[in-house]
Amino acid sequence: MAIPHAASGELIDVQPLGADLRRTVSTTLIRAEHLEVFRFVLPTGKEALDHRVSGAITIQCLEGAVELQAQGQTQVMRAGSLMYLADAEPHAVKALEDSSLLITMLLRRV
Repeated sequence: MAIPHAASGELIDVQPLGADLRRTVSTTLIRAEHLEVFRFVLPTGKEALDHRVSGAITIQCLEGAVELQAQGQTQVMRAGSLMYLADAEPHAVKALEDSSLLITMLLRRV
């Protein structure tokens, strides 16, 4: 069964999940040839170990707090903060609180 993704022109709700956060799984919202957008849900303590993406990305913290390691430094992202990472920049994320992130990837598919 194919997972439905938003169509061009369709509204997508990316408001904080609040009490539903613990019951929600990460979900791809948009999938196009060179663009992917997904909500990444991380319960407290969960990690996405060091990885990289073939393309530029933005990471926006919608709720909670995460520790983001990139470019040789560790920073805490809280709701309302946004970070841009250049093509193939290694990074890692650890949830300090139950959190959801909006990840936008401009993919460089080969």
